[in-house]
Amino acid sequence: MNPNLHAILKEADQAILRHSINGYRGRVRCGVDLGTAYVSLFVLTEDNQPLVGTYQYAEIVRDGLVVDFGGAVELVRKLKAELEGRLGFELQSAATAYPPGVPIAEVRATRYVLEAAGLTCSALVDEPTAANAVLEVKNGAVVDIGGGTTGIAIIQEGNVIYTADEPTGGTHFTLVISGALKIPFAEAEARKINPEEQTRLFNIVRPVMEKVGTIIQQHIQPYPVDCIYLVGGTSAFKGIDRVIENITGVKTVVPGNPLFVTPLGIAMNDQLS
Repeated sequence: MNPNLHAILKEADQAILRHSINGYRGRVRCGVDLGTAYVSLFVLTEDNQPLVGTYQYAEIVRDGLVVDFGGAVELVRKLKAELEGRLGFELQSAATAYPPGVPIAEVRATRYVLEAAGLTCSALVDEPTAANAVLEVKNGAVVDIGGGTTGIAIIQEGNVIYTADEPTGGTHFTLVISGALKIPFAEAEARKINPEEQTRLFNIVRPVMEKVGTIIQQHIQPYPVDCIYLVGGTSAFKGIDRVIENITGVKTVVPGNPLFVTPLGIAMNDQLS
């Protein structure tokens, strides 16, 4: 795994908070992550150091499919303008990503969102591959547990040899919490992402964690996987790594802030502007 991973993710946290960049005018890389729960934009230096970043909850994608094209364009345009204000210059291009296995028409739709928001789409990459640009896993499985789907990539000798995607993710956690506690979806989402609430909610969402673990087990079983790396916002839920490790029998780790791993990897795939 990348020996600088901790430092990169710590710098990503700072990039979210950074209001200015002290006159930086070098070339940059930009990545747009259209997730089921969050839309994220990150801008990196040419040597992949996080400069600025932003993200916002949005319901514009469902199971990897853009279901609100106009809303997606408007939000990306808004977040782009926010980052440009903090950078002091205009962003020209960006890379973006898609869950493995989505129809090619939906991959194109993701590209069209960027173009309509004023960005040239310089690269399209599947989400687990993007995550591994940051993790630099040589052998193992990278699992991206997002809002709507769980993406799985098997890595051998640094190359992705297999990808899969299943429609189970953080949204399902929220629905279970909402139903169990009889509270609105938005309140359930807020509780789910609050670390102080997660211990109390653990037994409620554990069956969904076990389902995710079973999905992972089914896909990694044919391969010699000795470590599973969890990324995506849902991976931040306390205890999910233990549940998946128990189901799969494979060492499972959550590297730093998992929400930002894939967006950073997407940006690393952008051509320099």
